[in-house]
Amino acid sequence: MTRDRIAEAIEMCVRVHAGQTRKGSGAPYVFHPLAVAGLVADAGGDVDQIIAAVLHDAVEDGGGEPIRAEIEERFGTDVAAMVMAASDTDQTPKPPWRARKEAFIERIRTAPPRAKLVVAADKVHNVQAVVRDLAVHGPEVWGRFKGGHEGTVWYYGAVAEAIAEGWDHPLARELVREAARLSGTP
Repeated sequence: MTRDRIAEAIEMCVRVHAGQTRKGSGAPYVFHPLAVAGLVADAGGDVDQIIAAVLHDAVEDGGGEPIRAEIEERFGTDVAAMVMAASDTDQTPKPPWRARKEAFIERIRTAPPRAKLVVAADKVHNVQAVVRDLAVHGPEVWGRFKGGHEGTVWYYGAVAEAIAEGWDHPLARELVREAARLSGTP
């Protein structure tokens, strides 16, 4: 049953991200994947895309390959593939920031539209959070990010461009607008 699968994904998300918080705000991390899932649902995503959105950071930030295997076993290969498309690594410790981000951008450029929807929702939510934090806290926000101001602006702009390549969707266009908005911030 659809509702049961989504509830199971939310339970897994809560378990995997227990104790994690968002950069800067300190809000429980679990609310980010839930917000991303809401964006995917609002954009017409199907149940597997919604589940992938709920779990999109589980591999990268919650346990690597064992979590990927659990996702595949519990939710199927389609969900696991979308989660991996949204993950920039499954390694611990994570590889160097710039190389990891460049590899992710190249992968997402040719990802299927199903996965691009999940990634676009994730990045839209992230960029909007950064813009909100900048309005409240000012340029000190850039210190939260390994890429600083320049690297973070580059990254979101490059991701927006890669997602929009070959995929014309309202969420892709929204990400392009949000990334441009971010680039105009000090």
